[in-house]
Amino acid sequence: MGIRILLVEDEPAIGDFVARGLREEGYQVEWAVDGDTGWHHLRTAVWDVILLDWWLPGPNGLTLLKKFRQAGCDTPVLMLTARDAVSDRVQGLDCGADDYLCKPFAFEELLARVRALARRPGATSGTTLSYADVQLDLATHRAERAGTKLDLTAKEESLLVLFLRHPGEVLSRTRIYEAVWDERYDGISNTLEVHVMELRKKLEAHGPRLIQTVRGRGYVFGELE
Repeated sequence: MGIRILLVEDEPAIGDFVARGLREEGYQVEWAVDGDTGWHHLRTAVWDVILLDWWLPGPNGLTLLKKFRQAGCDTPVLMLTARDAVSDRVQGLDCGADDYLCKPFAFEELLARVRALARRPGATSGTTLSYADVQLDLATHRAERAGTKLDLTAKEESLLVLFLRHPGEVLSRTRIYEAVWDERYDGISNTLEVHVMELRKKLEAHGPRLIQTVRGRGYVFGELE
């Protein structure tokens, strides 16, 4: 859950490193390994930030970027490439890239650039979720209740994002687990219950209970519909 990032990168080591790192930071990441798959995702889904390699099997990143901009799409795009000549950077920016990061790069710098791009107006889904006195900025990962900052883990933040997107709706344990942990719920593990309990504690330190347990059905955030 949270900010949706499309990563188009054909190098397995880099793609896996970036995708895992961003997911651990609470981002929702889709990883495409070639130009054709990348274009399919670009034209069929909505993204907040796009990380685009230059050299790709099939259509290259520059070709995808030109087509994307010609289609009128203004989602922020960060080019990731080993092409570090000034002329290459100028070409990438002139074709519609919002930022340019040369390989190899530090993950901390990539993360900072993603945060900056997610705050731009072109980030399509908005960066702030709120309900009652709870607020979460998806770009900065700052969560607050009644004006007080909440110190959340990545999983707790992902849980809160899911709840904030569906206030008043009963969410089954299976739906929550598969959305936040991105794997099938086995019905036995208590991982979900433990994380919900910890999130409840942090929220209830600054106000009344918001995460309600609906016996035999799951959880609801706020009032039942």
